[in-house]
Amino acid sequence: MFDPELLILHTTLLQLRVRLTALHRGQAGYSTEAVIVTALLAIAAITALGYIVNKIVSAAKGVQTK
Repeated sequence: MFDPELLILHTTLLQLRVRLTALHRGQAGYSTEAVIVTALLAIAAITALGYIVNKIVSAAKGVQTK
């Protein structure tokens, strides 16, 4: 379903989220945790978008025209 690179990225982010949740005690650090998780998800989305664009550009360069 996913490319291997995206699967690794997805698994890593899930593990990070589980660890951050385990470290979280009470509501004292919730806003900091939310900011960190949001930033990491944004970075992951940008990385995935770059990967997809790279695949599309590579496929487009391989199209033969007359």
